[in-house]
Amino acid sequence: MKPLRSILLTGLLSLVSVCAYAQDGLADIKSAGVIKIGTEGTYAPFSYHDASGKLTGFDVDIGRAIAERLGVKAEFVEGKWDGLIAGLDVKRYDAVINQVGITDARKAKYDFSDPYIASEAVLIVHDDEKNIKSFEDIKGKRSANTLTSNFGKLAQKYGAEVIAVQGFNEAIDLLLSGRVDATINDNLSFLDFKKQKPDAKVSIVDSDKSAEFSESGVLIRKNNPELRDAINKALADIKADGTYKTISVQYFGTDLSAQ
Repeated sequence: MKPLRSILLTGLLSLVSVCAYAQDGLADIKSAGVIKIGTEGTYAPFSYHDASGKLTGFDVDIGRAIAERLGVKAEFVEGKWDGLIAGLDVKRYDAVINQVGITDARKAKYDFSDPYIASEAVLIVHDDEKNIKSFEDIKGKRSANTLTSNFGKLAQKYGAEVIAVQGFNEAIDLLLSGRVDATINDNLSFLDFKKQKPDAKVSIVDSDKSAEFSESGVLIRKNNPELRDAINKALADIKADGTYKTISVQYFGTDLSAQ
């Protein structure tokens, strides 16, 4: 039987170890001077490459603003959506900023920052489509979506055949060419697309405002409360000083922080 002193010492060391682990994320980022952020790079207007090839977008600029408040540089690591979240598990990056919806299933395995943007899932069809007017009408129809996204799961829920794509632009291309019947996607992405191409023959016919699809946050590994709190403070600061408003007006023409 171990002496009480030994048991207490072992417990104390375990507690110190847990606390050290909890702080490692932020401490390591500060030490490296860089926060690595996972993102798609193909999801306009959130994360994409402009005409010059530069990575840009709403989420990218939010990531850079967070990094600045943390006193480090932002380094973006691009990857396809279907493997993007899993990249956290193998420590390819410290966080994912890519319109990751805050869901109970994800919160069971990862931690989120406070929501930094809210939107809704919308059903988009070609203007010539007369038979699809609601989500219920896509049963047995082809919907272009990334397979593991919330939007893809919603399409499957309503009985659609999901045609796999890499992002919003590819989904719209398939819809415009008649190779799919619909796509369920993000309202903000659609508004941005119509701003760029107002004559495109696609329209929203239904929307889903459930919480599962409306709020997105910065995704990080579990047991990093120091990092989560630091990111939350950075988000609060950029909203308070007007940085968030500037970024949202640039991409959407409106102040999303006021919503």
